[in-house]
Amino acid sequence: MTPAQFRKIVLGFDGAVEASHMKHPDFRAPNGKIFATLTEQEDRACVMLTPDQQAGFLKDAPGVFEPAAGAWGRGGSTMIALAADAEMVGEALTLAWRNKSVSSSARRPARKRR
Repeated sequence: MTPAQFRKIVLGFDGAVEASHMKHPDFRAPNGKIFATLTEQEDRACVMLTPDQQAGFLKDAPGVFEPAAGAWGRGGSTMIALAADAEMVGEALTLAWRNKSVSSSARRPARKRR
């Protein structure tokens, strides 16, 4: 997958926009939250998954997906080699976009009223 193909997939999500963050391209959901980035060299990408989602991709394609460094990786941020299968990258991007597009209050379980 080329960086142009990656961008085409990412920018196909409703309301997604490209910006720049720390000297590399990032991609934001309509609420402004980053759900994916490209490295400066544009040979790898990062998607913001949950730890459980990340575990599934690491199991299915360990040579393609790996946790980002440090706490970011433990939190689910996942690096992708752009040599990956486009369908698999699209699946990871879809999850990342959904994760960041939904407000945190919508993801939180409702509190019980007493």
